[in-house]
Amino acid sequence: MVEVYIDGASAGDPGPSGGGIFIKMGNGEVQRYSVPLGVMSNHEAEYATLIKALEICLDNHFEIVSVRTDSQLVCDGIEKRYVKKNAYRELHEKALELSDQLPLFFIKWIPGKANKTADELARKAIKRNPPS
Repeated sequence: MVEVYIDGASAGDPGPSGGGIFIKMGNGEVQRYSVPLGVMSNHEAEYATLIKALEICLDNHFEIVSVRTDSQLVCDGIEKRYVKKNAYRELHEKALELSDQLPLFFIKWIPGKANKTADELARKAIKRNPPS
């Protein structure tokens, strides 16, 4: 099983945003990604980071993926396969489409203190956005 820790962050609402992805593989290896996302809201950044993480998992042919996020909105939305706000609908549908391509996919909410590595990667990514 592959454990994928994700976090999206924005410097403003909306503002320059970044995604942090920390992947722990069963053999002890890790992968770290710090992804600039442009200008978006924090919740959009959370969804965009999940999408990028799922793309990485599919590209690497991971079969059993457990995503950990400190975003209750994203976790609940994916588990219930429903999102209230239209602003997130397209991102939500894309995340579901990608997660459905994995043979086994789980998502779990974790407290922010358990997601520090992904948070640090997301904050670094904000600074890597081109100046506006």
